[in-house]
Amino acid sequence: MKEIYFAGGCFWGTEHFFKQIAGVVETETGFANGHTEGPTYEQVYTDQTGYAETVRVRYDERQVGVRFLTRMFFRAIDPTSLNRQGHDEGTRYRTGVYYTDETERPVIQKVFDEEQTHYAAPMVVELEPLRNFYPASEYHQDYLDQHPDGYCHLPLALFKFAREARPEVS
Repeated sequence: MKEIYFAGGCFWGTEHFFKQIAGVVETETGFANGHTEGPTYEQVYTDQTGYAETVRVRYDERQVGVRFLTRMFFRAIDPTSLNRQGHDEGTRYRTGVYYTDETERPVIQKVFDEEQTHYAAPMVVELEPLRNFYPASEYHQDYLDQHPDGYCHLPLALFKFAREARPEVS
């Protein structure tokens, strides 16, 4: 199993989106790349901790590749919106891809480069190694499974799109 971390605005929808993709075996909401230890949701919400709401995605590399996952991530975000996705605003809602395997960076960078060709404005998505990650409380795990009518900035059609996507391994 491999893992990659995606910050795509509110982590409830981002987690639910990735759970739909074949080859993703586990997701976990949390906070990545901040500067305090053990942050709580309430602390991160102040935008003083440097953390982004992030989803850890564990995947079976025999079924789906990091290139495909990164391409799917771009379907779920507005990559030109700084510190905002949907109605959610603040540095905690910034977008980013945080990797743990340095060999994946060139693959991810290539997807970034390809995606940039679709936009006149520069993309503001971070691409960095994962420095730290702290899981969110149980309340925030699998939120949309527990609250199907709960708030989500992503359109429902996007979840269907993810479920029906044909993963690529390369």
